[in-house]
Amino acid sequence: MPLTQAEAEDLGRTYTKAWCSHDPNAVASFYAADGQIVINDGEPSNGRPAVAEMAQGFFDSFPDLVVRMDGIRTSGTYCVYLWTLEGTNSGPDGSGKRVELSGWEYWHLTDDGLVAESRGHFDADDYERQLAGG
Repeated sequence: MPLTQAEAEDLGRTYTKAWCSHDPNAVASFYAADGQIVINDGEPSNGRPAVAEMAQGFFDSFPDLVVRMDGIRTSGTYCVYLWTLEGTNSGPDGSGKRVELSGWEYWHLTDDGLVAESRGHFDADDYERQLAGG
């Protein structure tokens, strides 16, 4: 079922809250059981356990991670979720550098409003530059 703009905004706010909770299972709960996320055309994380593992990787790398929703747009069962991530890369093998990075996820939703597929994108070169302290 298509989402209204108000429903999409509510979905985006609660998804953001899940990221800020640092609970990987809360993040994964937004995905269909067989849902997937692909970040910057990398290897897909398929299924809720893999999505939770991906989220845990961010929480481990950025123990003070905060995500902001910058906006969301919807069209039928598709959404574009705009975000900014902030945190200090102080986890294991971290650089100790603070990162502020914006990006987006392009979601295809199931009929019951769960993420079937997410394509996430951010500027990887800028991310690496910030980790290096540039």
